Amino acid sequence: MTNPHAGKPCIICVAITGSLPTKENNPAVPITISEQVESTHEAFEAGASIAHCHVRDDEGKPTSDPDRFARLKEGLEKHCPGLIVQLSTGGRSGAGQARGGMLPLRPDMASLTTGSNNFPTRVYENPPDLIDWLAAEMAKYDVKPELECFDLSHIIKAQEMQQKGQIKGTPYVQFVMGVKNAMPADRDVFDYYIRTVHRLFGPDAPWCAAGIGPQQIVLNDWAVASGGHARTGLEDNVRLDRDRLAPSNAALVRRVVEICNRYDRPVASWREARDILGLRQPAG
Repeated sequence: MTNPHAGKPCIICVAITGSLPTKENNPAVPITISEQVESTHEAFEAGASIAHCHVRDDEGKPTSDPDRFARLKEGLEKHCPGLIVQLSTGGRSGAGQARGGMLPLRPDMASLTTGSNNFPTRVYENPPDLIDWLAAEMAKYDVKPELECFDLSHIIKAQEMQQKGQIKGTPYVQFVMGVKNAMPADRDVFDYYIRTVHRLFGPDAPWCAAGIGPQQIVLNDWAVASGGHARTGLEDNVRLDRDRLAPSNAALVRRVVEICNRYDRPVASWREARDILGLRQPAG
């Protein structure tokens, strides 16, 4: 049977590093700025049009250091022209407003989680005042938020923020499933998330899905088959399967490309991705 979404370009986001994976988990995890640029370049050539970025300090620990983000952004823009650079404001890398200290760099996008939830060993705290401040900084510097939603309430909060003018244009919602103690990879919930996004933001509102660990490939398949966009990368999953480590971020991107081919969905170029998300085209 023909996929009803055949012909619709699929954006592939590669989450290159994250805050948790180490070289001990997988030697391919890029830690230094130069490793991150090299790994992203390979993933970009494989089909990724968004890079979701974290940075590490000299000991390999997560940080929100704006100088490191600036160096990474500069390297990506030089070696991956057109790539959508998305910087993380996630809570493992800093506390309070330090989480948004890189937003004056004016990346194309930044992650924004609109509520709190449980993580494997802690609470992922996103208090309302911090969410409001991060959203205001993104609006100030013309940074489009990617709304990382770990729960249904986070999607509802995104609508509230849009109605208040805190989020400009059509929100870009990403469902995150498979985090221990948060929302598991549940197909009924996933389908309801899609209906909720379309009910709140319109039938053409773009959305993405991310699965953690072994759920990555599951969510990749669900998202591509359902007309959404897909996130992959070593941040979320360091393995190809139970027996094999992923050799690179690009290998995980190529796996999504294969899924796109199976469902007759062309992989979005960076230009197409920018059009779909309403992002500015790079100068020149």
